[in-house]
Amino acid sequence: MDLTDGAGTVAECVVTAASPGELELAVKSRRTEPRPEPRIAVLQAIPKGDRGELAVELLTEVGADVIVPWAAERCVAVWRGERAAKSRERWRLAAVEAAKQSRRAWFPEVGEPADLAAARQRVRSASLAILLDPDAAESIADIRLPLSGEIVLVVGPEGGLSPAEDTALAAAGATAARLGPTVLRASTAGAVAVGALLGRTARWASPPPPPA
Repeated sequence: MDLTDGAGTVAECVVTAASPGELELAVKSRRTEPRPEPRIAVLQAIPKGDRGELAVELLTEVGADVIVPWAAERCVAVWRGERAAKSRERWRLAAVEAAKQSRRAWFPEVGEPADLAAARQRVRSASLAILLDPDAAESIADIRLPLSGEIVLVVGPEGGLSPAEDTALAAAGATAARLGPTVLRASTAGAVAVGALLGRTARWASPPPPPA
């Protein structure tokens, strides 16, 4: 059994005793994994129904480091007041469970819900920002990636971005890019894009670190 604090520390253990509701473990080795570079942050437009939790699960399993619920103009689901807090908590729990299942040493952060101003700021401060657009001239496979810093990936709603959002994010520095010939749902496009990016970084090319 592997135990982790979700912040890079992993203890490899064996079960030495078990009783109802309790396990006793012996620690065989410990290691600390460095924070992944480059960091992947996803501005995820809020899907309707339980597709939000699906998006979070997939993003976590693939390797996203930050997931920010984004209240885009054309989102059907609207988070306000108590519903916003409960919905964000569901996303956080989905991320934790998916991180455990995929044996991640670093659990992703689920950020506060973002409006357009917050999304622009995240894009502006990124080392690279990519706006998924099925009609973009450039392919995500052709974009040059930074070795470190934060890559921000913007995933719009099913109805696409409004002209105002498109203009604002482009002005903040986002590069429009397409994934492929098919149009994916908002709940799955982010995970596919994160995989396409990480497959070109040392994060997927390097072997896992040995036990300390």
